[in-house]
Amino acid sequence: MDVRQRDHIETVVLTTAGQPPVAARMHDAIIQSSWQRCVHQYGLDPTRMQEARILPQMRLREHQQRIDDFARIARYGLETLYSQVAGMGYVVLLTDADGVTVDYLGDAGTDAGLRRAGLYLGAEWSENGAGTCAVGTALATGQGLTVHQADHFDATHIPLTCTAVPLFDPHGRLNAILDISALSSPLAKDSQTLALHLVRTYAGRIEDAYFLRRHRQDWILKLSPAFEFLDVNPEYLIALDANGCIVGHNRRAHQMLTAEPGVGATGTSLLGARFDTLFDARAEELGRFVYSRPSEQRIVQLSRSAKRLYLSVMPPMLRLPPHTQTPLPAGLAALCGGDAALEQQLQRASRLIDAPINLLINGETGSGKEYFARAMHRASARRDGPFIAVNCAAIPETLIESELFGHLPNSFSGAGSKAKRGLIQEADGGTLFLDEIGDMPRELQSRLLRVLAEGEVLAIGASRPVPVNVRVISATHHSLDQLVSGGRFREDLYYRLNGARLTLPPLRERSDLDWLVEKFLTVPQGLPAYTLSEPARAQLHRHRWPGNLRELRNVLEYARAVCSHRHIETDDLPEGIGGQHLVPTPECPAPDAAAHCADAEPHTLSPEGMLLMQYLRASGWNLSAVARQIGISRMTLYRRMARHGIQSPNRNDTASGRADGSEHAGH
Repeated sequence: MDVRQRDHIETVVLTTAGQPPVAARMHDAIIQSSWQRCVHQYGLDPTRMQEARILPQMRLREHQQRIDDFARIARYGLETLYSQVAGMGYVVLLTDADGVTVDYLGDAGTDAGLRRAGLYLGAEWSENGAGTCAVGTALATGQGLTVHQADHFDATHIPLTCTAVPLFDPHGRLNAILDISALSSPLAKDSQTLALHLVRTYAGRIEDAYFLRRHRQDWILKLSPAFEFLDVNPEYLIALDANGCIVGHNRRAHQMLTAEPGVGATGTSLLGARFDTLFDARAEELGRFVYSRPSEQRIVQLSRSAKRLYLSVMPPMLRLPPHTQTPLPAGLAALCGGDAALEQQLQRASRLIDAPINLLINGETGSGKEYFARAMHRASARRDGPFIAVNCAAIPETLIESELFGHLPNSFSGAGSKAKRGLIQEADGGTLFLDEIGDMPRELQSRLLRVLAEGEVLAIGASRPVPVNVRVISATHHSLDQLVSGGRFREDLYYRLNGARLTLPPLRERSDLDWLVEKFLTVPQGLPAYTLSEPARAQLHRHRWPGNLRELRNVLEYARAVCSHRHIETDDLPEGIGGQHLVPTPECPAPDAAAHCADAEPHTLSPEGMLLMQYLRASGWNLSAVARQIGISRMTLYRRMARHGIQSPNRNDTASGRADGSEHAGH
């Protein structure tokens, strides 16, 4: 126990005993109230420092299943938020209403430290278990807040800074917590002001996305005090059933309507209330507010306060009868056992088989991108030509140019005395499949662009290009849009590759797992079949399959090898199947691109730049201290400052650093 931890424990003990020392004054009332609850309501001992509690995989999976639908919708919001804050050392956590972390995005390079600190998947952050913390206190109070360093109850957690905001469902129930946390930060709590603003913004977006998904079969009312934002970012959302009664609302709508005179207290339920008792309009008239009319003409008034709001109405989504789909080519049909999302992609693909455009396939590692590309090739008019697959991430960077474009004899060191045709030329007349295209070195991207634009390839050492006729299908688990915005992938090449984009769902989202299992267990005709026990099948269904189809194939091959009498039981499955949920680290970390601002005013900076500015100001522009807090070198900090147009007020510091690349002394 160090001096800071001892001092912190003393402060908590005295504060909760009714004798707060001077040091307690720096803590907000909401923090001091939480300390009191921890001692007097939960019986926690401030002198006892506890390790973070990580739930076992089976328990974690139970929590994930309860919130699976919401977490799936929230995932994009988590990824987008992480792209804004990852460069500052934050992780993003989504917890359920029990404070258990059910989804997580963080830097794989700091996994061990994050797990020890509890900033990890499966960590339990309830207030009655972990003491005062952002997640637990947000759950206890229903308020968004930052719990910064010594705000924490447990002295183990005082290096951390954590910012959490509750997420409410359309019935007003607290459903989850969105949190960003970091292992270290500047001492000043106000350095986290922007962090709280960002989390509140993304929490609202996630809530609204879930609301729109949940109530797509109801009448959805979007309201805003400004018509300019009515259709793009409405402040209030309300769902009505066919009788004009409220069946859902977002939190802002609940707060607005319960504040109306005569409606009731903030905690009053609005569910079941009729639209025409709250608004000066009848439910039967909602048709005239449908968003086909200009926004400024859609005005409604609250019945009691006469407050005017602009209203846009989304009618219920029509349930269309199933339509007859075009039969899929055999190769494409063999990829799906009835999953609706994949079936939709295959239907799109079948219409693009011989289209004169290149295809881009998105999907997680192991989701079957190469199988998909081969099926497209075999179904196309190019089926008699070659199918050449190139993994851009697997070929060493020093060899990828010669492998793709070929070379003349002795054209570079180690080239040898014989010429070599490149893989692009080998694919002439057929299909070139470029897997993991997002990992292609940028200097080679311009050469590939020429192949696509001019239909010719120039070998290393050659002076005259050779014409080639190839169809390019590329694949990636990255978001190429983010790589483009980060300057790591050429925009012109991206648009050449992305003639049409097809997305393969991950295995955990597919509904045809049983079909896939039977497919992988199929044996040649005449041999005894493999069978699978129901407990083993249930265990396969519980697993999250981070490795997708590749992992499923490996699991079943293992089970076939170790089972007895060709019957697979749970003991025949590899360890961890059915209880382990490994969430891959983000495929695309925060993009390096940002606004290049000459004056670095807050309104011109990106969120990452604004966070960096807060860290710098909080440290008094001590660049060495900020670099240590974020976990980067000082030269990297200089580069980030330059990228965001941030200049230090200290004359000895420049955004480009010293010419020799060495570091100055700290300020």
